[in-house]
Amino acid sequence: GDLPGGLDDLLHDDCVFWSPVLFHPQHGKELTRLYLDAAYQVMPGDPGGGGDVGGASGQGSSFRYTKQVLDGNHAVLEFETRIDGDDVNGVDIITCDDDGRIVEFKVMMRPLQAIEAVRSQMAAMLARLSGEGG
Repeated sequence: GDLPGGLDDLLHDDCVFWSPVLFHPQHGKELTRLYLDAAYQVMPGDPGGGGDVGGASGQGSSFRYTKQVLDGNHAVLEFETRIDGDDVNGVDIITCDDDGRIVEFKVMMRPLQAIEAVRSQMAAMLARLSGEGG
């Protein structure tokens, strides 16, 4: 569902984002938000298990979470989607503080072709979003 304060209320100011295509983590709420916004544009869908939604590349996407493992302040959410006609699997590994705010968000994906496709599409989307946000 929609959050009253949106993603900004969920992300801790010092959140760390780990991308599947970068060696180094991205630090801070602003960068984490930028990467998550770009990912939503590249792989849109209904996290509740929704149907096909047109992607930014015009290829449809069917992003959906298929499994969740919860333990205290940690969640591992498995997802499936299609990118450029290929099936993609991945996990979001999320750690929250005691107030429920996300302090770490790590994304892992397979297969390699999907990671390469996401890297190029995310680079273009990040450039576009960075230009819009100023």
